[in-house]
Amino acid sequence: MQSDYLDWPFFDAHHGMLARELDAWTAANLADAHGTDVDAVCRALVVRLGQGGWLRHAVAGIEHGGAQAAIDTRAICLIRETLARHAGLADFAFAMQGLGSGAISLFGSAAQRQNWLPRVAGGSAIAAFALSEPAAGSDVAALQCAARRDGDAWVLDGEKTWISNGGIADFYVVFARTGEPVERSARGISAFIVDAATPGLDVAERIDVIAPHPLARLNFNGCRVPAACLVGPEGDGFKIAMATLDVFRTSVAAAALGFARRALAEALAHVQARPMFGKLLADFQLTQARLAQMALEIDAAALLTYRAAWLRDSGKRVTKEAAMAKLAATESAQRVIDGAVQLFGGQGVQRGQVVEGLYREIRALRIYEGASEVQLLIIARELLAPQH
Repeated sequence: MQSDYLDWPFFDAHHGMLARELDAWTAANLADAHGTDVDAVCRALVVRLGQGGWLRHAVAGIEHGGAQAAIDTRAICLIRETLARHAGLADFAFAMQGLGSGAISLFGSAAQRQNWLPRVAGGSAIAAFALSEPAAGSDVAALQCAARRDGDAWVLDGEKTWISNGGIADFYVVFARTGEPVERSARGISAFIVDAATPGLDVAERIDVIAPHPLARLNFNGCRVPAACLVGPEGDGFKIAMATLDVFRTSVAAAALGFARRALAEALAHVQARPMFGKLLADFQLTQARLAQMALEIDAAALLTYRAAWLRDSGKRVTKEAAMAKLAATESAQRVIDGAVQLFGGQGVQRGQVVEGLYREIRALRIYEGASEVQLLIIARELLAPQH
């Protein structure tokens, strides 16, 4: 159980209290966190999470509705792990509120924070993070969406895709090139807050994926936003995006932990109830070895995840550690959940079964916010960088 490690030195006293309170809240409030109308369910979950006070942890600044002055990465990770154990879409809804507004929490002006963060924390505004493009996913240097200054405004032209909350968001933090086009360079990228109702912003298509998440492709055609919508200094977009991802990439690992823990719990209950050859499935050494390996993988991933979160909350740069956590947790969770599906046999691949849904959820996480192969590149780059 998650409580097994809440006394690890990575956590403060309030983290344990937070996790226990949320665990009780999710059991009482997320029984219906599913449905065929994913958009409607996601909107309802944002409202419910806001009313429950949980979205306060997704933003920074008590004066802006946040739970604390600064983002508490460990709290975000514990929340994501707990929500993921109960309902994948609830985890998604919480995470996208944080990721979508993360640039504003970390780099936004006082006016930007006051305008958007209270609404994000309260669940009355849905946020989205618009970085990826058809030819620029993990490779931010290939970004082509452009913004040009025109008097007291910026005009955006280009395309974004794989945008979580695309089509249901109230605003997007959009990354666009503001400098001269530079081949294969991350320089000259800036971040903008774009209200979803802005003329020139269109949802080009909705994207259906293996996990039930609202995703879309966006078009920007002469999309004009006030100069005050620029987040941070012009040209700092790459730094802003990476700093935001350093927080929420670690939390992806936590969500993977939640999925893996639920899979292990389901598997334990199943094997202790499933008769086989005059015994229980749990009596066989092959089953026991599989369960032991699953538990080992979960705890190893948890150590990497909460180390990265603790280091970031301690003020350390965690690019390498966050990549390690995301890589290890998502890959190991895939193995854990696959093991659970195997233990369930035919039931494990039946649509509607818990482990079948977990299988679809975890497959997406191995790609979201940087595929596993990209995490390997990040780790290697950090290892090879000059040491100071």
